[in-house]
Amino acid sequence: MSAYAIALSIFGGLFASAVLAMRARMRLSEEHLSGSTQDTVKLTMGLVATMTALVLGLLVASTKEAYDTERSEVTQMTAKIVYLDRVLAGYGPESLSPRDLLRHTVERALILMWPDEKFDHSLPGPTTSWSEALPGAIQKLSPRDDIQRAAKDEAASLATDLGQMRWLLFEQAETAISKPMLAIVICWLAILFFSFGLFAPPNRIAAGALLVAALSVSGAIFLILELDHPFDGFVQISSRPMRNALVELGK
Repeated sequence: MSAYAIALSIFGGLFASAVLAMRARMRLSEEHLSGSTQDTVKLTMGLVATMTALVLGLLVASTKEAYDTERSEVTQMTAKIVYLDRVLAGYGPESLSPRDLLRHTVERALILMWPDEKFDHSLPGPTTSWSEALPGAIQKLSPRDDIQRAAKDEAASLATDLGQMRWLLFEQAETAISKPMLAIVICWLAILFFSFGLFAPPNRIAAGALLVAALSVSGAIFLILELDHPFDGFVQISSRPMRNALVELGK
């Protein structure tokens, strides 16, 4: 289920909860709608609202931190890719094969990480390119002098770092959202909107305010869900740094 569908469902559920409470109010006696009753409900719902705000803020902060971490890792990975290509270029013409493999590996990574991107991938790298094929191709180089030996060692170290970072990004693809926590927050929100509607006057201004509030809260949930999937959707990590690196490879 997409983030749009989930957020829309939450919006509909919250607003429906408020509307249901407004209808239920018509069947309640004056005793249940007295000032003291309203004060009690406001106090208890204030506590629920505070807990909801804290947990909702925690979820936003958690997903935003995970998003920023992965974006930073993509930037670092891109810089290492370009630097590795330059190190191999400095090694000499013998490094043509590892450089070609590096380019095809980056092309494949772009396709896997950003499925909507279109690239020429007639020769995609193997699934183990980052951790096996690329380091193996570098190890096959036979340096003739100290300069080439230093370049080979540097390239091998960079290839190892890239392999680790690629696997790290793969492992981080798992959701950072606690589903039970999110479900509890949604239940609290439904309770809050029911209490809002219970004592809201039955007019268009009150209904409009509840509509805007439900839209705002569902927007926050949408943001959390979008940040949890940083490589697709509306809020995603840009592929531009990786695409710019691809242009520079082989020069």
